[in-house]
Amino acid sequence: MKRTEASLSLAMIETAAQRIAPYIHRTPLAHSHTFSRLAGCEVYLKCENWQRTGSFKLRGALNRLLSLTEDEKKLGVVAASAGNHAQGVALAATMVGVPATIVMPKGAALAKIEATRGYGAEVILEGDTYDEAYQAALALQKERSLLYVHAFDDPLVIAGQGTVGLEIADQLPDITGITVPIGGGGLIAGLALALKSRFPQVRIIGVQSTAASAMVASRQAGCATTVSCQRTIADGIRVALPGRLTFPLVQDLVDDLLTVDDEAIAKAIVLLLERAKLVVEGAGAVSLAALLTQQLGKSGERWVALLSGGNTDISAIAALIEHGLVQSGRRWEFRVTLTDAPGSLQQLLALIAAGGANVISIIHDRLAPTLSLRQVEVIIALETRDHEHIDELTVQLTRAGFLLRPW
Repeated sequence: MKRTEASLSLAMIETAAQRIAPYIHRTPLAHSHTFSRLAGCEVYLKCENWQRTGSFKLRGALNRLLSLTEDEKKLGVVAASAGNHAQGVALAATMVGVPATIVMPKGAALAKIEATRGYGAEVILEGDTYDEAYQAALALQKERSLLYVHAFDDPLVIAGQGTVGLEIADQLPDITGITVPIGGGGLIAGLALALKSRFPQVRIIGVQSTAASAMVASRQAGCATTVSCQRTIADGIRVALPGRLTFPLVQDLVDDLLTVDDEAIAKAIVLLLERAKLVVEGAGAVSLAALLTQQLGKSGERWVALLSGGNTDISAIAALIEHGLVQSGRRWEFRVTLTDAPGSLQQLLALIAAGGANVISIIHDRLAPTLSLRQVEVIIALETRDHEHIDELTVQLTRAGFLLRPW
């Protein structure tokens, strides 16, 4: 294989692994019978959401800061991040004894902001996207004469992230392929170099959100390309421009790039909570979402979904669960107009009960301006099994004369 970046090598990743080993967790690689059945291949989950600080980012940050000279440590460091790199740099700086300033987008998750402060860093909120925060951090670097720690476009950071690949190589020597979240590309670049050096035949698939697919657009264009990012629940990989170092490595080493939408990501998050008892953020769940929706693996093949992080606001989890339940057909809401007479609602509820659905809530409204006299509008939320169950209920209720409307 070509070596697009002479500044990065397998030896650097192996050195990084030795350097950071005393400070990090060797995260588990867990086989999942449920996800294997759903994906049609053997699925293993690499749980970097259980890493210290809740994501893989500590690996790269530690490798970078542990490589500083004494003079560089005196300067202090600055970084830009949507959250996980921020926490990694903050904790690494505390471990090494270096003051750290982190610039985060204004819309960064509250849990990530507070955690970054809790690890000892000064936090500055600036810009609406990672790229705007990055520009603000560069300005701060010049103003305060700080050392910048890039989230992904630094050989030592990439080498640190690549240590995940070495662990997977040891844990699953007969690996067929792996799906990896991509933001700026630091994780997949280092991991791909590590895995391809050990197992040249392994398939490495990068996954982005459809709302922020800069690496996909760049591969299609043949050069690093800036895209306009939309809002996405995978905010940790919402990056508008791939790295100067990471893009050629991805071009050289990564077999394919895919995108998944927010609906697929939300469904993966809910399944991870329910079936695997794992809290995974949107950016970390894109890898599993790809395996479940893209039919990448065949029976008997061993595929790894890299769960890159688990840092998410508790308040966001409830919304994600509800959204995921709706998308998977586990929750159904509709409205229906009834005659305002004794027994009308009872007849509807009896049919729902006979159909095996559970009522979550009922709103009974006599005052809607669209209603005639002696009419009432009912809005019902049901707990259902799946979309097929919803279709069955729809047929049964429609045959009984009820005109259902979406809510």
